[in-house]
Amino acid sequence: MGSVERAGDVCTSEMESGEDEVVSGGELAQRLMKSGITHNEMIAAITNRIHAETLASLPPNVRRRIRALRALQKEFVEVEAKFYSEVHVLECKYEKLYKPIFEKRAQIVNGLYEPTDDECLNPWRDDSEEEELARAVQNAAITEGEDKTGKEGDETKPAEPAMDPNVKGIPDFWYTIFRNVSMLNEMMQEHDEPIIKCLQDIKVQMLEDPFGFILEFYFAPNEYFTNTVLTKEYSMKCKPDEENPLEFEGPEIYSCKGCEINWKKGKNVTVKTIKKKQKHKSRGSVRIVTKSVQADSFFNFFSPPTVPEETDSDIQALLTADFEIGHYIRERVVARAVLIYTGEGLDEEDDDDYEEEEEEECSSEESDDDDPPPRRRGGKKAIKDTEENPAECKQQ
Repeated sequence: MGSVERAGDVCTSEMESGEDEVVSGGELAQRLMKSGITHNEMIAAITNRIHAETLASLPPNVRRRIRALRALQKEFVEVEAKFYSEVHVLECKYEKLYKPIFEKRAQIVNGLYEPTDDECLNPWRDDSEEEELARAVQNAAITEGEDKTGKEGDETKPAEPAMDPNVKGIPDFWYTIFRNVSMLNEMMQEHDEPIIKCLQDIKVQMLEDPFGFILEFYFAPNEYFTNTVLTKEYSMKCKPDEENPLEFEGPEIYSCKGCEINWKKGKNVTVKTIKKKQKHKSRGSVRIVTKSVQADSFFNFFSPPTVPEETDSDIQALLTADFEIGHYIRERVVARAVLIYTGEGLDEEDDDDYEEEEEEECSSEESDDDDPPPRRRGGKKAIKDTEENPAECKQQ
């Protein structure tokens, strides 16, 4: 907070230096930069200055009443904080009621329980679903006929193998969800996919004290790590900041903690080895050294950056994105998993992203001179196929 206070001090000193002195935004920015203040703090300071100038243009008695309104706003914030605290207690209570529902869902997904006919009834949906399925089958038949005809010289695409009608559970349930949710799809790299296909369940454990929640990712035995559960804990606060109480907007995630992944030898997808040439300064000889660096992977999610004591805009941006992902998994992915799997519960941005990628691929195919169309996660580097077959999950 020291830097922010410095920014406030600069603005205050400028205002107290004389009411007749008018300092332009550019001049104020220069003075703030000379004071060693970061860009974000500078923007905040200039914004505060604009607010101060707006108030300065009002009559003294109106400014006095606005101060009274601020005091009332602080009272509102204090009541609002109590409201959100009680909501969290309710969430903890109802999490226990959700638990048996989600446990049965996991049993069905993983083939440990076969639902009865009565449990499969959807009276609000069955009639319309039959019509939709009939249309989908008809469209699929038309599309298949077109694909077989094709253009002259076109190679027929090999058909994907049909799913075994006697398969247990719902194969690739969570993997399909990852593909359907844009933010998770962007995080998942090609080398992550065999591991995500081993994901059996995601659970949420609510914490009353300390205020927060834990995400639990359950995996089938696989060739990559020995853990059966990977966890991510989020700590939250529901109390207005003493220095800036009017900025309170509800519960806020302020830190998170991952877990250690016990990777099997040579299977850590979060690191990659690079080779670099080093030249000796005096002798001029060259040697090749290898170095391990972090690789893009969903599993970096379990190794978040630590919260810095001093504000670091890059780390703060990473943490903000991390908090958003954790909140979304808790609020949407776990709660509405089947609807995201079928596509019914996708957000508009997920649908928009999918349509944009389709359009991009179509436009690429129209031109013979263009590069090959990107993978569905456009912009990421392609990962070379290894000679080994991808690891398969051992169903329990």
